[in-house]
Amino acid sequence: MTKKLNFRQSLVIASMLFGLFFGAGNLIFPVSMGQLAGADVWQASAGFLLTGVGLPILGVAALGISRENGLLELSSRIGKGYGMFFTCALYLTIGPFFAIPRCATVSFTIGPGTVLSPQSQTLALGIFSFAFFAVALFLALRPGEILTWVGKVLTPLFLVLLGVLVLRALTAPMGEISEIAPQGAYASGAFFKGFLEGYNTMDALAGLALGIIVINVIRTLGVEKPEDIAVSTVKAGVFTAIIMSAIYLLITVVGTQSRGVFPAAENGGDALVQISEYYFGGVGIVILALIGTVACLKTAVGLITSCGATFEKMFPSGPSYRVWAVIFAVVSFVIANAGLNAIIAYSVPVLMFLYPLAVALILLTLFGKAFGNDRIVYRWVIGFTLIAALVDFFNALPEGTARFLHITGVAQAARDLLPLGDLGFGWLCPGAVGLVIGLILHKRREAQEAKE
Repeated sequence: MTKKLNFRQSLVIASMLFGLFFGAGNLIFPVSMGQLAGADVWQASAGFLLTGVGLPILGVAALGISRENGLLELSSRIGKGYGMFFTCALYLTIGPFFAIPRCATVSFTIGPGTVLSPQSQTLALGIFSFAFFAVALFLALRPGEILTWVGKVLTPLFLVLLGVLVLRALTAPMGEISEIAPQGAYASGAFFKGFLEGYNTMDALAGLALGIIVINVIRTLGVEKPEDIAVSTVKAGVFTAIIMSAIYLLITVVGTQSRGVFPAAENGGDALVQISEYYFGGVGIVILALIGTVACLKTAVGLITSCGATFEKMFPSGPSYRVWAVIFAVVSFVIANAGLNAIIAYSVPVLMFLYPLAVALILLTLFGKAFGNDRIVYRWVIGFTLIAALVDFFNALPEGTARFLHITGVAQAARDLLPLGDLGFGWLCPGAVGLVIGLILHKRREAQEAKE
C-alpha cells in the first residue's frame, strides 16, 4: 500500500526543517541588512530571500528528487574525490568551523553578553559556551528524538517568543522606512547585496546537508517509494519556505525601523539587543536571550547530528557517531571562544567559495534529466565554477590575511576580468560556459552511441 504524508505530518516536518534552518545567522543578518538597506529594504529582501529561502529549499528538494542517500552520493556524480572534498568542506563549514560555534556566540552576544563588563566577557563566553554545547551534545546523542525536540518543542517555543518581540515592534515602529537612507553597498545595488547577504545564513549549504534528516524522518513515518519521498520532501519544503519568508521579512522591517532611533549597529546581535531593550527594558533582554538561545540551540543540535551521521558514514572504519558528535561539540566550543566578529569575518570567504559550487550542484540535480545526468556535464560546469569561486574566495579574505599571502593584486585583477565579478557573481559566466561545453560533449556522445 502506498503511504503518503497527511497535512498535519507535513506541517510537523516543515516545523522541524524550519527549526533546523533557523538559527544564529537567521536572526542577526536580516536585522543588520534592514538597518543598512533603509528605504531600499524591499529590493534587498528580494535578493536575500532567493539565497536565504529559495536555495535552501531547492537543496532539500534536489536531494529528495535525486533519490541519492545524502550529499556524498549526490556530489560524487562529479567524481568520488570531489564528492569527498565537497562533502567534508561543506559539513565542516556548517558544522564545527563556523555555523555551530556561531550558534553559541550569538546566544551569548544577545544574552549574558549584554549585561557583563568588557573585562569579564572572555571568561563568561567560555563558561556559557561550555554549558551550551553540553546541552546540545546531550540532545544530539539522541538523534531518534530530533523530530520531537526540534519540530514539536523548540521551534514552537521560539516562534512564540519571537512573535512577542516582532508584534511589539511593528505596532509601535521607531521610524518610517521611506525616510531612512540606505548605507554602503545597499545604496548602489540593494538587490545584489541582499543576495550575497543570504550566503551568510549558510542555509543553502545546510539544505544539502540536512535534507537527508528530512528524508529519514519521512521514511520513519511509513513513506517508502522514492517518488513519494520526493513529493513529501518538496511539500514540506514549500511549507517551510512560507514560514521562513514571513519571519525574514518581519525581522528585516523591524531592523529598518530601528534606524529611526539607533544608528546601524556593528552586527545584527547588537542591533537586536538595542531593539529589545528599547521596547521592553530589562525584560526585553531576557526575552531576547530566550529567543536567541532556543533558536541557536535547536540548530546546533541538528548540525551536530547531521555532521556526526555523515562522517560516520564517510569513514566507516573510523569513530562511531557518538565519538564524532563529541569531537564536533568540543571543536565548536574551542572556536566559539574566538568571538562572533572573528567567526563572521573568516566565514565569508569560505562561503563565497562554497556557495557557487552548491548552487551549481543543486541546479544540475534539478535539471539533470534534460541531459540524462551525464557526468561529463556535471564535471565541466563544476570545474569552471570552481575556478571562479576560488577568485571570490581570495577577494573575500580579511585584508590582513590577503596582504600576508600577497594575493591582493592578483585576486583583484582576476575578479575584474570576470563579468559581474564586482558584484560577487563572477562564477555565473564561467559556469554557463562549462554548461555549454558539457552539453555539446554530451550530444556528441549521444550521436556516437546512436551510430553504434
